[in-house]
Amino acid sequence: MKKNLILAFFLSMAQFLSAQKIDYKKNIISSDGKEIAKVEVEKENFGLTKNFNLYSINGDKLIIAVLSTEYQPDKTDNSILYYRLTFVPTNQVGIFKLPSLSQEKSFVNLIGKSNIIEGNTLNVEKVANLIATNGITPRTIVRYDLVKRNKAWPIHLKEDKKIVQDNTEIGFFTTDGIIRGQESYEFFIPSGIMIAKVNFAGGNNAQNFELFTPKDNFRRIISIPQKETIKLAALTVDPNELTLRRITLWLSENNYL
Repeated sequence: MKKNLILAFFLSMAQFLSAQKIDYKKNIISSDGKEIAKVEVEKENFGLTKNFNLYSINGDKLIIAVLSTEYQPDKTDNSILYYRLTFVPTNQVGIFKLPSLSQEKSFVNLIGKSNIIEGNTLNVEKVANLIATNGITPRTIVRYDLVKRNKAWPIHLKEDKKIVQDNTEIGFFTTDGIIRGQESYEFFIPSGIMIAKVNFAGGNNAQNFELFTPKDNFRRIISIPQKETIKLAALTVDPNELTLRRITLWLSENNYL
């Protein structure tokens, strides 16, 4: 046990002594006293966020680092930002986390300690290792952008399953058939993003429907009372067309469609 502790001590000391010393002054990155790269800073949002270009000492562009806004923020930690780093000479791209309060310093430390810079270029294998060990794969933000149209016009369901208002397609729906004794449908905006999944029983006389909306990850029961009992109707769009009309109206009035 004592020998193991001594060995661990000497290993940690060796790592400490061999650790790189990264300095950053006047936009120049130095490793153990040797200048290895220079950073160009582009301030945005009144200086709250920054983008970076990394150059070799000879002026060759090595890395383009830009703030990525297409990813969902980490709900457990609002102190970080996502950056897309394009490693120009190697044609590799990775997504990395940088603290929002120290973007520039963290970028410099990430690159300086990675040993990916070799002369005036980047080491392909070391870049791949940096992406694999420090890169992340955050969830992409799904944009539920609704179609602009005149909401004073009535909504119509077409035979091709499209949903139209004022001659403008605002969405479409598909059927999943009967699942556990209930009719199942999915609603989409024209871009193909699903905005609702519904299930109901009772056909055109359905009094409510079960709704799941991916936008807010919420499931609930919605009441759509039908006063008159419908026994027979000339339906051309879908066997449950009358209920689908009421569901579509509810989705539109509540800004899901």
